[in-house]
Amino acid sequence: MLRRRRGGEALTPRPAVAAFSGPPALPPGHRVPGTRPAVVVFLPRADGRRAYRGRWTARGPVRRTGPGAGGDDTVTDQPRSPGPPHPARPAPPALPPSGPGPDGGHRVRLLSYNIRSLRDDRRALARVVRACEPDVVCVQESPRYWRPGGQAAWLARHTGTEILSGGGRVAAGPLLLGRPGLDVLAVRDRLLPKTRGLHARGFATAVLRAGGSAPFSVTSCHLSLDPAERYTQFELLPGQIAPGEHGVIAGDFNEHPDGPGWQLLAGRFQDGHPTAPWGGTFTSVPDNPYQRIDAVFATPGVRVLACGVPHGLPGVGGADLRAATDHLPVLAVLEIPAPAG
Repeated sequence: MLRRRRGGEALTPRPAVAAFSGPPALPPGHRVPGTRPAVVVFLPRADGRRAYRGRWTARGPVRRTGPGAGGDDTVTDQPRSPGPPHPARPAPPALPPSGPGPDGGHRVRLLSYNIRSLRDDRRALARVVRACEPDVVCVQESPRYWRPGGQAAWLARHTGTEILSGGGRVAAGPLLLGRPGLDVLAVRDRLLPKTRGLHARGFATAVLRAGGSAPFSVTSCHLSLDPAERYTQFELLPGQIAPGEHGVIAGDFNEHPDGPGWQLLAGRFQDGHPTAPWGGTFTSVPDNPYQRIDAVFATPGVRVLACGVPHGLPGVGGADLRAATDHLPVLAVLEIPAPAG
């Protein structure tokens, strides 16, 4: 075919374009590391613009990080991989039961869990939470945009808990749930200063009393992917606990234990898993856990009896852990002292 100018002068023929036949063939079973055939998905918005919803493959969404990926749920930027087959894990030692402790305090079972806005198998997630039998649940990434209150209520209803504080719009994702009967003495939810271009962040904090225990505060947090902003948030976390108060801080810290912010917190509080190892260590990703970015910290006056990922706990199945969300939960048993005097 010849192209012509307006005056009719013929130009050079347009070169023929071969039909696209797809990418070059690869040997059977071979895949370029870190890649997967995918499409980019946009959804229309009310203002006529399009909202980016990430890259999807035939197997589901590609896991990425950062505000533009529709979720900021892990430190790594690699697509989710099924990893090797999962061998059967031995059952962990039995956990001490919740309830009155031998020294007049009260044992509390606390679960920290990033639920990725309930975008995965929410019924599998509810089964995991119920099987852990928590007294308090520190949730990260509770739904923030579409009916956050209603979705938080759904989660509480299906896990046998009540909403204590926080939530999607109140604390930008962190949420506290608790079993009926816990005394809520105060709420200290806090929205944090927002850096332009990054996700809003906040802390969900409640001061509780369990049985005859002394008052203690519990904070659920989900820290930034930006190192500078994250370190500032680490510095703010101790301020959620009043001077002289027993307290627990649990969440998705988006940092490894050798990071500066983590070390700052570990210098002032007990890091639950190294203090009383139980269950599994790595919390991300469920298909092939390789990093610990979720944790439970406690003030020195709180006795940590056990802390770790509940692999093998009765009722906690590997299939449910992998289907529920893109993090593994951290379960801790803590003994809160009796009131002083």
